[in-house]
Amino acid sequence: MRSTDRPFDHTPVHTADLPATPQRDRTIHADAWIEAPAALRTLGTDIGQPDAGYLRRIHGWLLWRAGPPSHGDARYLAIAADDLDDTWTFRLFADGTGEGLGPDGRTHRRFRTWKEALRDASAHEQGTDA
Repeated sequence: MRSTDRPFDHTPVHTADLPATPQRDRTIHADAWIEAPAALRTLGTDIGQPDAGYLRRIHGWLLWRAGPPSHGDARYLAIAADDLDDTWTFRLFADGTGEGLGPDGRTHRRFRTWKEALRDASAHEQGTDA
């Protein structure tokens, strides 16, 4: 099932219960996450995408998206699972361009390099190589 066709699941869930990999049959809605920070609850409202869904864990980060995965306006939010105030966003535009500040202090124009910065920040905090 395509990610855009998965129904939102509003069943309450705690941080520890957010799965490591994408859910193929449903999308966990932001309002289902009991500990959700304000940054998530308003993630896409300013771009006309009020519903944010959980995607997966990237090392120590919880990845959420408001909007479609491509061909539309979207915003991604990475939240540190152990510090819900530690957040980073990546904005994806309808024309396929994007921009987001990563935990490495750099502005990324590609979603892939932004995710790599998240991975590398997790490895650095754990004292390991990426």
